[in-house]
Amino acid sequence: MKIAMDKLCNVFSRGLDLIEKEQIGASENHSMRVAALCAVMGKKMGYDGDTLSALATCALFHDNALTEFHLSERELELNGQNVILHCEKGQSNVAWLPFRKNIDGIILYHHERGDGKGPFNKKEGEYPFEAALLGAADVIDVRSKLQKVDPKDLAALREKIKKNPDIYSTRNAVEVLLDILDHDMLISLRDENISQTLDKVLPHWEIDVCSSDVFGIAEFISHVIDYKSKFTRKHTSQIANRSWLMAKYYGYSDDEQAALYLAASLHDIGKIATPTEVLEKPGKLNAQEFEIIKKHVWYTHEWLLDVPDFELIRNWAANHHEKLDGSGYSFGRKADELDFNSRLIACLDIYQAVSEPRPYHDARPHESTMRILKDMAAGGVVDGKIVKDIDEVMGTYSMQDIPSPRAENKA
Repeated sequence: MKIAMDKLCNVFSRGLDLIEKEQIGASENHSMRVAALCAVMGKKMGYDGDTLSALATCALFHDNALTEFHLSERELELNGQNVILHCEKGQSNVAWLPFRKNIDGIILYHHERGDGKGPFNKKEGEYPFEAALLGAADVIDVRSKLQKVDPKDLAALREKIKKNPDIYSTRNAVEVLLDILDHDMLISLRDENISQTLDKVLPHWEIDVCSSDVFGIAEFISHVIDYKSKFTRKHTSQIANRSWLMAKYYGYSDDEQAALYLAASLHDIGKIATPTEVLEKPGKLNAQEFEIIKKHVWYTHEWLLDVPDFELIRNWAANHHEKLDGSGYSFGRKADELDFNSRLIACLDIYQAVSEPRPYHDARPHESTMRILKDMAAGGVVDGKIVKDIDEVMGTYSMQDIPSPRAENKA
């Protein structure tokens, strides 16, 4: 089974744009516009497909560490945005993705300026040119709100940029950007056009689901999703690892084991759209807040619709809050509409949520967690056979993290 990474990365970027809007007030579709600009600049530079993919994907994810940074900021009581921390975490996170070209420094140095006044005090030529291109696209979109620029004002904007290139990036990078920032480019960056634009300019990039690349993708996803809240820091990675363990127990083929692992990694991607104050509310959610929480499953389903040949993985991921009696959400599916892997991820999601510490309960050992799952099985809400299997497989890991399958697949 092949995964269209360009399409999947586009899905991630939608979530990241929502994070940017919530946490730093960035405009809608900012990362997508920056990626589109970088892709067109890369083509202008004559980059090959792999280099272009690397640049455009780093542009999509240049602010990927916002959740992790803001969590650190809250925990360490940092005053103001530590740009260096933000850049370092962003670079280390994106390095998990299976690029075919070296991406060192592209995100790390995207806030540098040609005059050496960036956070790392690097001057033009002392860091990758791709980072300078990314920096130019990022700053110009933030400062000018390109999706709102009237075409009749483009000439004045170009002149303003030309006069002060060092406040945007390096002079050479700004020259490349000005070379491609014409009327048609400006219109293509509009909110109503940007998705189609990105589809056109992003090079096709695919991987095999059975390759070791899937572990890096899962690691990246978990950093983006789980670090939204200190209470979910290990949630995605642990459900993915538990899914891998259960797939081995059931004797799945390599393809299905990897596909299940990826589905589990993606199951909460829609939670990126959930406000942090709702995720971290210490008491019981009111009806309105619960409706907000429930919406994350809809986002997971809708975003993954855009990835071709992803129906099974999308359904396994999006069915994780469905119940056998039809009382779940978002679709109210019943037992005959839920396949085995949908039921399995649903049970593992409950197991992890019940056993890990949350604002409203402490961490629970395996025995206490299983009592809750067994009660749900007895009530016809979840699959009783799967619950028994989880009891058998997970018992030795009580109050412990399941190790990542990456180590056993290094060969």
